Amino acid sequence: MKPDISSIRPFSKTAMISGGMLLAALFFGMPHSALAKPAQCTADVYAAVKAPATQQAASVEVGCDLTLAPTDVITKRLVFSGAKTSGVTLDCKGATLDGSRGSINFGKPTVLIRSLKGKDGNWSPPSNITVHNCVIKGALRLQGLGTNGQAKAVQVSSLTADHTAFAQAAAPSHISLSALTFIADGRVPLYIGPGVTGVRLEKSTLMGRSNGPALYLDAESAENTISDNRFAVESRREQIAIDGSAKNMISGNVFDDPAAGGIFLYRNCGEGGTIRHQKPQYNTISGNTFKYQMAFMAKPAVWLNSRNGAQRYCFRDPAHPFGSSLSSLDFAQFNTVTGNRLFGGEAPLVRNSDPSNVIVGNGE
Repeated sequence: MKPDISSIRPFSKTAMISGGMLLAALFFGMPHSALAKPAQCTADVYAAVKAPATQQAASVEVGCDLTLAPTDVITKRLVFSGAKTSGVTLDCKGATLDGSRGSINFGKPTVLIRSLKGKDGNWSPPSNITVHNCVIKGALRLQGLGTNGQAKAVQVSSLTADHTAFAQAAAPSHISLSALTFIADGRVPLYIGPGVTGVRLEKSTLMGRSNGPALYLDAESAENTISDNRFAVESRREQIAIDGSAKNMISGNVFDDPAAGGIFLYRNCGEGGTIRHQKPQYNTISGNTFKYQMAFMAKPAVWLNSRNGAQRYCFRDPAHPFGSSLSSLDFAQFNTVTGNRLFGGEAPLVRNSDPSNVIVGNGE
């Protein structure tokens, strides 16, 4: 029996933009000068953000431009919810956002940028949010239909042929993340959720310890730019997971001894009963530097088609004539991997099994 998806469909442009003038401009051509610039946060909001987190007041919803002081240590979660937060800037000026182990908010994202679902069933996604100059202890998460590829709304939407377009329309977009220092505490420090598009991560450092990758690009996400960053997270997994994510640009990054793997491209096949639609295709991985201490023991710096159906949860998705339901293979095709430097390593650290991928000029 086909599940009832009326709770999440249909959605209209009018409902999607009702929370923010920015999206109205995108759909109806409103001139840029007519867009309302977010107001600077008042002293009361700043005081609420600075106050120590408690069980009763563990987070703050941010809907205004917030500037912190370099000496600030913020223990509350900062949450940006829905289109009403579009255009907002968080400038930490070097302040620390602390959601690490031992804090009230441990286990929850230190910074959460999320879409909201209205009572009418329509989604309100934020866009054009800027977060920079922060030390983030814990994790930053971008969330659309759900927290990950197994979330209920993602799973239900995946049963329809236009899932990728729907997930992208409902998810945050054009989020700028720059000059950030992530200190992972066991979680994935930066998670780009299903359908998220247009993220720019630049001039940032990811360090600490993670039970997963340093950066996860989840199913149906696309057109994100990861450039000029340092990846130095201790993990048993790869530093960047490209899971059913497409048309991303990953360039100019430095990977410190990625012995457990650098950048892996694959597509989870049926995990949580979700059909993965989009293939990890048309990604560009260029001009990155991988620095190895003992390369002969290392997993690949770049691995295209790293899973190809070799997972126990393949075929758990319902039988439909599209996506991973049709085939559990990764289909990492039409990607470009060029000019990557492998210090202490050699070209075999780039592993490819599909002739459509362009693999040129990688080596020490």
